[in-house]
Amino acid sequence: MPVGTNGTVRALAPSDLTAIGASLVLANTYHLHLRPGEAVVAKLGGLHRFMGWPGPLLTDSGGFQVFSLEGLRKVSEEGVEFRSHLDGSTRFLSPERAIEIQWALAPDVAMAFDHVLPGQSGRAAQEDALARTLRWLARARDRHAELALTAHGSQLQALVPILQGGIFPDLRRRALEGVLAAGTWHAVAVGGLSVGEPKAEMYAVLADLETVLPPAMPRYLMGVGFPEDVVAAIGLGMDLTDCVAPTRMGRNGTAFTDDGPLNIRNARFREDGAPLDEGCDCETCRTFTRGYLRHLFVADELLGLRLLSLHNVRYLIRLVRRARDAILARDFAGWSRSWHARYTTRELS
Repeated sequence: MPVGTNGTVRALAPSDLTAIGASLVLANTYHLHLRPGEAVVAKLGGLHRFMGWPGPLLTDSGGFQVFSLEGLRKVSEEGVEFRSHLDGSTRFLSPERAIEIQWALAPDVAMAFDHVLPGQSGRAAQEDALARTLRWLARARDRHAELALTAHGSQLQALVPILQGGIFPDLRRRALEGVLAAGTWHAVAVGGLSVGEPKAEMYAVLADLETVLPPAMPRYLMGVGFPEDVVAAIGLGMDLTDCVAPTRMGRNGTAFTDDGPLNIRNARFREDGAPLDEGCDCETCRTFTRGYLRHLFVADELLGLRLLSLHNVRYLIRLVRRARDAILARDFAGWSRSWHARYTTRELS
C-alpha cells in the first residue's frame, strides 16, 4: 500500500498510482491534522477529493508519529499531549480525538489510536502499552459508533484495531484476545514491529501470530515495505503492508530489482543503454535507459525522483501479485525461495 503521508505519495500523481495498479493508498492523521487541518480537508470535500484519489483510502491514527516525538510528548490515560514538529504548538490526541479527525478526513478505513514503543522496549513497558492500547480501543470503538449513528448512512468507514506487545509472543496473543473480545472487526493490524528490533524477532512474532489469527480476517503488518520483508511477511500470513521505503529509496536513487537494490548514481551506469529493470513494465523501464536515469540524478533533475519512485512502487505491486499467483498455484514456498536466492545473490550498486 503506497504511503501518502501528507495526502500525496511523494513525487507521484494519482494518475501515476492508477497506472501502476495501486488499489489502496495511505495518509496520516497526525500530519494532516497539523497541516492543513482536518476542517480544511472536510470543507474541500474530504480526503478523496482533496488529494484527487478515487480509490480506497486508509488513514493511520497518528500513534506512531506522536510516540516518535521523544521529549516532545507526555502520555496519560486520557491521551498524549505533544508539541507540533512544525511550530512547537501544544496539541492533544486521544483515542476519541483521533477518531474524530479521521471521521472528518473521511477515509474508507480508520486506524485505532495505539501506544507504540521502540522495538527493544522491555516486557513491563510493553505490557503497560498493550493494556493501554486495549483500553483506548474500547474508547475509539464507542466514539466511532457514535459518529456512525449521526451519519445517517452518508459515510461508511471501517475501524481497524492494532495489536501491540513488542517482541513477546504471549503478549501479542493477549492483545489478540483483547481485540477479539472488544468487537467484530473487518481486519486486524500488527503494529509496533520494524521499529528497531532484529528482523529475526519480528519474524518470530509473526510466525506465532499466524497460528492464532482468525484465518478469514485480513492481516495488516504496519510499516514494512522492503522487498525481502514483504515476501517474508506474506509467507507468515500477512495480507497487507505499507511503508515509505519505495518512494524514499527512489528519491535517493535506489531502485528495487529482482537482483537486489540498484544504485543508479553509480558511475558504471553512465553509458548503460539497458532499461532500469528488464522484467518491469512500468513507464520508467519501458521508456528510459539506466544511463539517462543516472544523468537525471547527477544533474539533480526532479524527473529522476519521480521515475525511480514510480518504478519502486510498481515493483512492489508486481512482487505481491507474483506472490499471490504462487499462492494460488500452491507453490509459494518454492517461488519465495527462488526469489530470495536471486535477490540476495548480488547487489547491482
